[in-house]
Amino acid sequence: MKGKLVQTKVFLPYDLVRDLDARSKRLRITKSELARTALASWLSPDGPEQLEAALVKRLDRLSRAMERLERDLAICNEAQALFIRAWLTATPAAPEGPARLAMEAKGRERYEGFLEALGRRLAAGRTLAQEVLEDRPGSRPEPQHAEAEDRQP
Repeated sequence: MKGKLVQTKVFLPYDLVRDLDARSKRLRITKSELARTALASWLSPDGPEQLEAALVKRLDRLSRAMERLERDLAICNEAQALFIRAWLTATPAAPEGPARLAMEAKGRERYEGFLEALGRRLAAGRTLAQEVLEDRPGSRPEPQHAEAEDRQP
C-alpha cells in the first residue's frame, strides 16, 4: 500500500468479523491487510469491468450449452417422428383373436429388449445426437476442450 497508513475504526457484524478472522488465518495474512485488499478491490474503478467480463464469459458458455441442447432435442424429435411415421406405415393392424395375444406377447418381449439396449447405451455414454453428427458427411463433432476453458472464472 502506498503512503502512510491511518488507523480507522469500523463497526462490523459479528458473523463478518468471524469470517474475516477465519479468512485471514487461512490466507496467513493480517486482518488489516485482508480488509485493505478487499476495500481496494471494492473501490477499484475496473472492478465492475472485471465482474462484467466474468459474467459475459459465463453467459456465453451457457448460451453455447443451450444451443447444443436445442440441437440435440431437434435431432431427437426428428428421429422419433421419422420412426413413428415408418412404423405406422409398415405395421399392419393387429388381427383379433389368439394371433393378437401372440403379437402382444412378442411386443412386450421386444420392448424389454429395447429397454435393455437403451440402458447399455446410456451406461456407455454414447448418444444418438453424437452418432448422427459423426455420421453426417462433412460434419465434425464440437471440441470438448472449449468448455474447460470457459469454466475458469
